[in-house]
Amino acid sequence: MSDLDLLVPRPVRDSQSEMAEIVLPNDANPLGALLGGRLMHWIDLAGAMAAHRHSRHYVVTASIDHLDFLVPVRVGDLVILRSSVNRVFHSSMEVGVKVWVENYIAGNCQHVSSAYLTYVAVDRDGHRLPVPAVVPESDEEQRRYDDAGRRREIRRVEHERRQKSMR
Repeated sequence: MSDLDLLVPRPVRDSQSEMAEIVLPNDANPLGALLGGRLMHWIDLAGAMAAHRHSRHYVVTASIDHLDFLVPVRVGDLVILRSSVNRVFHSSMEVGVKVWVENYIAGNCQHVSSAYLTYVAVDRDGHRLPVPAVVPESDEEQRRYDDAGRRREIRRVEHERRQKSMR
């Protein structure tokens, strides 16, 4: 595969990833609820899978946006993480990760959290690499694509604000 083939735009579906984790006692706090840091780790892994699938390069995490924990997750629950690339800029990609908890004994499923992460494609030496564009194919994918552009602008403005306050 040539370098030019690596830059051919790809549909969102090519990046879609899913992973599942059973919450074990080592993943939980003394109250039997999933540790927030463990969930953040799983979110980062799920997001990286989508970014890697899309870019076909190594990826590093550049940022994660706001993260809320909507419902508790307990020992024995099944956590499902679904991710896909929302938008590509040059060497960076915004990836959305949605987390669900499934209690397979009770037979119910609830939304736990959603996150937007930015990954950067890099070579073995850590140098940034260009990433192919992502092609939204559904109305929902187009909405996420458009929203990613707005979030990027918000991140840029916030970054500039922080830079000024550090001077």
